[in-house]
Amino acid sequence: MHVAVTMPTFLDKLCAPADAPARVPALPQPVVFTNGVFDILHRGHVSYLAQARALGGSLVIGLNSDASARGLGKGPDRPLNSEADRACVLAALESVSLVVLFDEATPVELLKRLRPQLYVKGGDYDIETLEETRCVRNWGGDARALPFVDGYSTTSLVQRIRG
Repeated sequence: MHVAVTMPTFLDKLCAPADAPARVPALPQPVVFTNGVFDILHRGHVSYLAQARALGGSLVIGLNSDASARGLGKGPDRPLNSEADRACVLAALESVSLVVLFDEATPVELLKRLRPQLYVKGGDYDIETLEETRCVRNWGGDARALPFVDGYSTTSLVQRIRG
């Protein structure tokens, strides 16, 4: 018996940066945006992403490219998973509407192109000091920090594995 294999529909959530400004307005509103490396997805990540999604009609993730992630000082061998693999894992989550890579150190330029109504980060960031917050508030959007899920960190996971 021959069974037809179809591509997973979550791949439709992967979006080239050049295409994102046209795709974001078509998403259910309001659009919530967050960003990160999301190297080894864990409970803290998925809890945070579900909370972020609940704040709006859709959730867009700005994903640090491999080059961008290496510039964040997490270690010479990070990220452990490639940008393509990290993007696919995130896109497969129910809470995620769109995944867009960015190469810069911060997603400020991507935010300017996408203009979401809400920018969120984890509570381990001081939201009021971020350039991203000032950027989003410039066009009338808002920014907020979500409670940090204690005890979950990719860096600590990597350290434990290397133990």
